[in-house]
Amino acid sequence: MTYINFIHFSSCDNKSNQTKEKVIAMSFQYEDMKKIDRKTLGKEVPLELFRSIRLIGMYQGLPLNGKSTTATIGRKIGESLPVHSVEGALNLFEELKIGIPRIIEKKDNEFHIAIDECFCKGLPKQPGNKVCDLEGAILEGALEGIIKKRVRAREVKCNVNGDECCEYKVKTYEV
Repeated sequence: MTYINFIHFSSCDNKSNQTKEKVIAMSFQYEDMKKIDRKTLGKEVPLELFRSIRLIGMYQGLPLNGKSTTATIGRKIGESLPVHSVEGALNLFEELKIGIPRIIEKKDNEFHIAIDECFCKGLPKQPGNKVCDLEGAILEGALEGIIKKRVRAREVKCNVNGDECCEYKVKTYEV
């Protein structure tokens, strides 16, 4: 069992009390996410909520626009996806309504992938900004498991920047 020390301060007497709280490690897999038991609200949540979590909570609320957080989260999500081919990963990307991916160009160690109807499509344009690093990191995690190489996705176009679609340069490296 892991314990975390918390220091509680009282604004009335400026005394601190230290307590220990149990932290129970949790482990979920992608398949667990499909287990939904919401009789009234169902399995869908509005895109507005996802956008709020990503762009208000993480992008505006975390240091460096949450880039290291979204990279870590995205890769972990991608690693957990039940895909065994690049085509399977791109199909699941669309099935999960992340966007509609298409490979624009493929070379030995590089993919150029466009994402149509990304979550940010329709948001006000803010030139100079790209906000789809989480989605790129999901691609990284999924593709690393498939091709057994280190993968890095760099967002080169974004709807928010005023581009027609979101695009990634995805490079692979020997491990």
